Amino acid sequence: MERVILHSDLNSFYASVECLYNPAIRDKPVAVGGSVEHRHGIILTANIIAKKGYGIKVGEAIWQARQKCPDLVVVPPNYSLYIRFSKEAREIYKTYTDLIESFGIDEAWLDVTESTKLFGTGEKIADEIRCRIKEELGITASVGVSYNKIFAKLGSDMNKPDATTVITRENYRDLVWGLPVSNLLYVGRATFRKLAKVGILTIGDLANSPLSFLKRLLGKWGEYLWTFANGYDTSPVVKLDHIGVIKGIGNSTTTPRDLETDKDVKLMFYVLGESVAERLRRHNFKCKTVQIHIRDNELKSIERQAKLKDYSFVSRELAEKAFSIFKDNWTWERPIRSIGLRATDLVTADTYTQLSLFDDENKKVKLEKLENSIDDIRRRFGHYSVQRAFLLTDSKLNSNPIEENVIFPVSYFR
Repeated sequence: MERVILHSDLNSFYASVECLYNPAIRDKPVAVGGSVEHRHGIILTANIIAKKGYGIKVGEAIWQARQKCPDLVVVPPNYSLYIRFSKEAREIYKTYTDLIESFGIDEAWLDVTESTKLFGTGEKIADEIRCRIKEELGITASVGVSYNKIFAKLGSDMNKPDATTVITRENYRDLVWGLPVSNLLYVGRATFRKLAKVGILTIGDLANSPLSFLKRLLGKWGEYLWTFANGYDTSPVVKLDHIGVIKGIGNSTTTPRDLETDKDVKLMFYVLGESVAERLRRHNFKCKTVQIHIRDNELKSIERQAKLKDYSFVSRELAEKAFSIFKDNWTWERPIRSIGLRATDLVTADTYTQLSLFDDENKKVKLEKLENSIDDIRRRFGHYSVQRAFLLTDSKLNSNPIEENVIFPVSYFR
């Protein structure tokens, strides 16, 4: 039996929810972004008026968006409200199937193959879901219907807002192959540049390229993307109660002001290091590898990583390693706008590890106990009840990323 996969995308989700709760801005160009006063400076989402009427793009700085649209209404994000709406949309999806896989807060795949026996065709189910979201939640969704996840997602992107698009084995060459290759899942800017250099500009160009050539050009990603473009994706929709394996824990933030000195960067790595280390301890993990992400004020970025001497969940060790990676790889051509720290190569905290003859193991145990004690104090009295003196040197940069930056770690590959 041919699979029937839906991909539901809540249109301009954050902005749509904000307009629902504030009717006075519904007919205006609206964007959701960080605090203008504190310069958390990027556009997270924008409504259709802002996108189509003024060319406002997700990810651009608020000041750049205001140059295009001086009357742009920018509202701060209200994540608790968005999460509530996301859960309510999920309750609608659960009416039709328990095979639901979230792809961020506003997107989800649904496998309704068996549900078609009860509710009719995939297109009929998609239309019902769209109508219910509009009537019950007051926002709109676009839904793609196909026989695999990749084409279903492409379908939900094709006819926004509030539309159903069906991509079949018979019509995908007509509907999909003419689209820009950058529309395909996991073709980012760097991959697009590599493909464009060799004349691969559309999904059809990619699909008709020799697989051996793509593997030489892009490695294993060449094979993945060729498979996607040709409609050969067979990845399953993960079941509703599936708990994925945690492969890494991280935090990133757009900084309240541009970072211009090593001291600024070190302070931010300590802020992020405390957040990541606390979450490692909460989930009973230690990490071996530290990754950093740096983006300057022209949105050019780097990612680098290095290994720790030993597995750790101590915030100072994570922050110092991150800063060391930064010093080895960054030249100060432009100020920094966003920064991230991620812990990977995880093991459970009670895993036996090789002791060192040259390190003070007692000191390390004391540090671990100290940080666990700080966790207990902060749970009782709040994050800012215990702070490093170093972080008090800049009140603007000192923040709590767990509360102030909600991150939804999702990945297509499990």
